[in-house]
Amino acid sequence: MDNNPLKGAIFDLDGVLVDTRDYHHQSWVQLGVEQGFELTETDFLESFGKQNAEVLPEFMGRSLTNQEIETLSYRKEEIYRELIAGKLQLLDGVWDLLSNLKENGYATAIGTSTTRENLDFMLGNTDVDQFFDDYVTSADITHGKPAPDTFLKAAEKLNLKPPQCVVIEDAIVGVQAGKSGGMMVLAVTNTRSAEELQQADKIVDSLTKVSSIDFDHLLALETT
Repeated sequence: MDNNPLKGAIFDLDGVLVDTRDYHHQSWVQLGVEQGFELTETDFLESFGKQNAEVLPEFMGRSLTNQEIETLSYRKEEIYRELIAGKLQLLDGVWDLLSNLKENGYATAIGTSTTRENLDFMLGNTDVDQFFDDYVTSADITHGKPAPDTFLKAAEKLNLKPPQCVVIEDAIVGVQAGKSGGMMVLAVTNTRSAEELQQADKIVDSLTKVSSIDFDHLLALETT
């Protein structure tokens, strides 16, 4: 691997590296039972990929103080970790792709809307931390996806410019964030259809279908 990579891959977490959709859904439903709001499937799908601070006032149906958001967010993620404990698994192709990217000179980061606690929980249960150079979570930025801040911060941490990075996403707001940040975007249809993710530069139904060669091609398109 190059000592100073000039190309990077920035991965979303939920729905890209690990299959957590149902557990996040269940945790929101349980929080709703505790707090007196009802979460529809549409509500959940539209919220996927966004920060808790953005969706909590919508779900609660009123404005919330920062302290209320912090307390409710902590409780929601606590429920999530309780539900998924012992069940967290990498999605197909993730381990091989990460290994392949590192072998071929890519700097790698995770750029996620979730909390640092959830990220650490995932890293502690999957052993993929060996492949990543840095991380960006909800605590690191002010504006969540679809704003580009998450991915721009990740590129900055990797000492790379946006055109040198490929973003890997499964959510509509994540694809929008990558594109508005000036990056190439690879979308995987783990939680959304190809039609919904059509803004991406390349769409696959599994990360088993791609390698560093595909990432090289995407970055070559960016520079032409």
